[in-house]
Amino acid sequence: MIISVINHTHGKITDEQLQVAIRAINRQIAHDFEPYWSLYAELRLEGRSEVRPTKHNLADMRGDAVIYMWDNVDVEDALGYHDKNDRGIPYGFVFTELSQQLGENWTVTLSHEALELIGDPEVNLLVMGPHPTEPERDVFHWYEMCDAVQAESYVVDEVEVSNFVLPLYFTGGDETGGRNDFLGRLYDGKPLKSFGVNPGGYIGFYDPLKSDNGTFNMEGDTRAEARREIKSRARSARRAIRYQRFDLSGSSETVAAEVRQMASGKPPGSRDSAKKPAKKGAKKAAKKKKR
Repeated sequence: MIISVINHTHGKITDEQLQVAIRAINRQIAHDFEPYWSLYAELRLEGRSEVRPTKHNLADMRGDAVIYMWDNVDVEDALGYHDKNDRGIPYGFVFTELSQQLGENWTVTLSHEALELIGDPEVNLLVMGPHPTEPERDVFHWYEMCDAVQAESYVVDEVEVSNFVLPLYFTGGDETGGRNDFLGRLYDGKPLKSFGVNPGGYIGFYDPLKSDNGTFNMEGDTRAEARREIKSRARSARRAIRYQRFDLSGSSETVAAEVRQMASGKPPGSRDSAKKPAKKGAKKAAKKKKR
């Protein structure tokens, strides 16, 4: 998988600075991320820096997905640009203005977005797991690589990159000696639990009981709440589907019903009531076919 990176920061980040960050993140993907996830991608700077983003040539975007470096938080303008140039291609945005408000290096944001684009390119994967405050029932967790540990970072080749969760994080129980995130930091002597959050992080999920999405962070974690609030300004840039409510009318009703059945442990399409007997005409037709 090739992820094209296109620089539209109005010169606030030079292509040279971006190349240094891309080299480090590619090393993170190859040496740290792929050995655990068996998922590989390579970031590649393409296109050209311009004072004002304009329609680019196809030669500017040759990858399987694209990440735009965008200096302000004009989500509507950013999405419009994507629709005109790369409609249908998995994408992500790094809004450098938001990185500043979060007190986060833009290289961490780029690493975060890249890893999540690799893990769930179409933003349509969910994993069944316990509700964060009602563990006796299941919800469907967003398949996000970095949100639960988003306040943590480390350095690769003098470039700051994001921590990320490991496959065991999305399992029903904590294995003895297992690791749920790459850095494995301890808080109060305890590591990150499956489907849990570390300080400064949050998780999102779809709740079939309420037919709505929700988020969770540690109680009193003002840093996580502030980060979530700031990021919500740009949530429609890629993860809009995570925040959409199910429309329980028409075709969406079937989807929501199947999601509820899965949460209750029943396979999609099953029914509580007994199957109605087939009509006589249908039985006769079946007998004729056998003959």
